Amino acid sequence: MQIAVTGADGTVGKQAVAALEGTDHSVTPLTHSESEELNSEIVDVTEPDEVSKALSGHDIVVHLAANPSPEADWEALRETLTSYYSANLGQPAIDPVRMLKLEFLKYRHNLSDQQVMGRTVTDVAFRYFLQVGVMFRPPDPSSLCRFRARLGEEGFRKVFDALVGQARQAGLVKDRLRLKDASHVVASIAVQTTLTIVAQVRDRLLSAAEPFDAEWVAGQRIETGLLRERTKEQPNESRLSTRVTHLQELVAWAEQQPAPADLETNPATAWAWEKFQKTLALARKILQDREPKANRKTLSVHDPEARRGKHGEFYDGYLVDIMMDADSEIITQVNVLAAGGDEARDAVDLVRGEQAAHGNQIESLSIDGAGFNGEMMRELEGAAESEEDTGLGVKTFVPPKAQPSGDRFTSDEFTPNEDESAVTCPAGETSRYRQRDTGRNATIYRFTREQCDGCPLLKRCVAKPHQGAFGRSVSKNDYEAEYRRARARAKTTQFEEVRRTHPAVERKLNEVLNHHGGRRARYWGRAKVHVQQLMTASVVNVKRMVTLLGQLRAESALEATATH
Repeated sequence: MQIAVTGADGTVGKQAVAALEGTDHSVTPLTHSESEELNSEIVDVTEPDEVSKALSGHDIVVHLAANPSPEADWEALRETLTSYYSANLGQPAIDPVRMLKLEFLKYRHNLSDQQVMGRTVTDVAFRYFLQVGVMFRPPDPSSLCRFRARLGEEGFRKVFDALVGQARQAGLVKDRLRLKDASHVVASIAVQTTLTIVAQVRDRLLSAAEPFDAEWVAGQRIETGLLRERTKEQPNESRLSTRVTHLQELVAWAEQQPAPADLETNPATAWAWEKFQKTLALARKILQDREPKANRKTLSVHDPEARRGKHGEFYDGYLVDIMMDADSEIITQVNVLAAGGDEARDAVDLVRGEQAAHGNQIESLSIDGAGFNGEMMRELEGAAESEEDTGLGVKTFVPPKAQPSGDRFTSDEFTPNEDESAVTCPAGETSRYRQRDTGRNATIYRFTREQCDGCPLLKRCVAKPHQGAFGRSVSKNDYEAEYRRARARAKTTQFEEVRRTHPAVERKLNEVLNHHGGRRARYWGRAKVHVQQLMTASVVNVKRMVTLLGQLRAESALEATATH
């Protein structure tokens, strides 16, 4: 008999083909994609015409094709994943697609590496999703850690973009409107005193320096013990001063160390030297944090990239920033910044990232008040007073900041001259002084006391007449035209409609952070926290794809029923 076997490259399919080939029957293996092990016929079992053609002439069909997650084509990610492996070095790798699925299950159910491996033993649904048999034994949990290190931030970003690409290919993601919002992620650290941080980085620097001068390091460790003994009864401020001085001496010594001679030829030396240089950079940062005007201080030597920020209340950690398609509610981009990061700058990066990954053109973007930023709006939309500069071509909807109330003349009522070297006030006087405020991207124009004191419009112009070295000062921002454009747009019905949809991205963030464990960082370091958020967003996206494509299939079935 002629026998067709669908899913012939699956775990069960391979066994079925092998058993049938030992009989007198003629076997046709059918697979979804080209197989290196089987001389199979490629057929998409979700396409009726292809199936009908492939099965024509067969007496029996052994149907073993099954996709445990029909809304995400995991096999399509294989090429991306295998690019991070060497085909000729080491033992054969654990199937990278299966490893990615294990990562997916971990974030889907908010499990640890140990827990997800345990569930693959006891949970039939896990095994079905992984496409493994009853004799399968999961790898050691540490293999997931190595898998994450192998792919890194770049690899997981590619996986995320590929899954979004599948949603686009299915017709789910539109380019009409993106919604952007950010929220805080609490770092996995215990915030320590400066005294402890200085001591910890000192010890780390000594350990990192040991491969290059073990004798000197041994001497410094003795010195550390003596300093600790001499200062143990002193106030903390004195103890801190002593430790800082010692750390400064260690940094000065470390900066004078020449690169080892075998740096280019010995991988172990190269690794140790890189660790030494990174630890030295961290020690410099800890010392800089002691400066009176230092900001963005290091909170922990374990996670030196975590920062203190405010999101309602103060927190220590990171900021996760997402951009979502308003029509499908699919997250299209994810980034992680240190706490207090520049959300406006990141909005541009998110738009650029999506358009580079998918070659699309986003029409418009809705962002909260952090986006009332002239530089960001100009990059997205182009200069408001230039027909040639169209920026990234993304129309921006952002709530404008409230303008000062009262009857005083605003800066808009002061007219700049042609070369913008001065402004003219409503009374016809011209400013005498000009200076740049680079921090605020503005030019400040000043009038003299003599010009203002005798002016009949003085009370409408100066808050405290006849005081100070100057008369009225006027600040003209470089992006005044962009701010005017944003304020004008905020008065339109289109703005109101867009802003009514904006809470959807806040609900999506709630799902990522509070339903799948994204609120607390699992790892140390911005890049690793970014990997966590990319995988969490991928989980949320696949769930959404299941819902949307299920609805489309139901609608198609109803339409087909209605036509018969």
